[in-house]
Amino acid sequence: MIQDNRRVVITGIGVISPLGLSRDEFWTNLTARRSGVSRITLFDTRGFPTRIAAEVKGFDPQRYIEKKKSLKVMIRDMQFAVAAAREAASDAGLGASAPDPERVGVVFGASMISTDPCELGPAIKQSLGKDGQFDLVRFGAEGIQNLFPLWLLKQLPNMLASHVAIMYDAQGPSNTITSGCSASAHAIGEAFRIISRGAADLVITGGASSCITPLKLARYHRLGVLSTRNDEPEKASRPFDAARDGFVIGEGAGMLILEERERARARNARIYAEIAGYGSAVDMQSGPGGTIEPSSKARAMRMALLEAETEPGGVDYIGAHGNSIPFTDRLETLAIKEIWGKRARATPVSSIKGQIGDLGPASGAVGVIATALAIERGIIPCTLNWENRDADCDLDYVPHPREAALRCAVCNSFDFMGQNVSLVLRNPGCA
Repeated sequence: MIQDNRRVVITGIGVISPLGLSRDEFWTNLTARRSGVSRITLFDTRGFPTRIAAEVKGFDPQRYIEKKKSLKVMIRDMQFAVAAAREAASDAGLGASAPDPERVGVVFGASMISTDPCELGPAIKQSLGKDGQFDLVRFGAEGIQNLFPLWLLKQLPNMLASHVAIMYDAQGPSNTITSGCSASAHAIGEAFRIISRGAADLVITGGASSCITPLKLARYHRLGVLSTRNDEPEKASRPFDAARDGFVIGEGAGMLILEERERARARNARIYAEIAGYGSAVDMQSGPGGTIEPSSKARAMRMALLEAETEPGGVDYIGAHGNSIPFTDRLETLAIKEIWGKRARATPVSSIKGQIGDLGPASGAVGVIATALAIERGIIPCTLNWENRDADCDLDYVPHPREAALRCAVCNSFDFMGQNVSLVLRNPGCA
């Protein structure tokens, strides 16, 4: 039966990140102001203008994925997704308490197909003509024979959700969203709506990404949005700082178990926070050199607050997108001022990307997790490397972790190509 306005809570969290391979390791290092940014070790970066990233270190997929056959068709982001989902499910106490499989959904944010050049290299080599040019006929006749037969299964964005759905026999609503850096925030918002309207009782949601690849590095470099502070990796990601010169690519996964509130209460589940509102809006002109107006970002926040029936003055903290790109940090600041007005400078705003870089499609979910933990544990995470004040970014960006009793928080996820999401999280003790 479809219902309206059922309340939705977070009962499980799982994290794979540059700051650690679990929820607690992530939070400990986050609140200790440690940086996960260093020189890239995943491939040889000689010749690349940017040679730094926020890598996940020490990850062994065999700890989380027992079947070797499964590993053969899982690229790194899929492995991250499974690992984080396992922690989230365990944290939520799923098992005997899991609902009917048809009432369990899976909604993920993921990257679009991004092939490692090394995987295509042999096929491309066999497809070159005598003049050294790529020959499509030769590719069809000879090149494709050099591709791994199950290559496509390693690349499809929906495979993250597929692996997790199979693992937990989730037979309810399923979707994969590929809206760039805001993908997993979109996924959480859609999961919230699915439960709210009664189409499922529990949804495994979040996102995963491993964007530290030669092609991604090349793409972002050509767009002019990457930091080139190679000599000081830990200082490269500088959200809202006057010396910021671009973002740092990161990787990881953030997974959440969302559940209908009364069901969670009935089984005495631990509740981190309530998802109270979701807003989404798009820029008509976006990207570097595109829009100069913050209106769509403000609109996403306004929509989320409206659904949560919360005034800006009732918000104690804003978990910002803040990815260290000069124009995006400025626009987010302007959008916050548009909504909060005179209260903007009195509202703490921080971005965790100074420590973990931009995790691409996983960044929204990890941001929501950080905000939920901030509410539960009463500590606002800091904006690492915010040291030099910018006239255009003049809010309270929390340079050091700060104790605070948080009743309500807003979490932003703004893709620099124009897709914007805001979520309102509420302390379950204030409901």
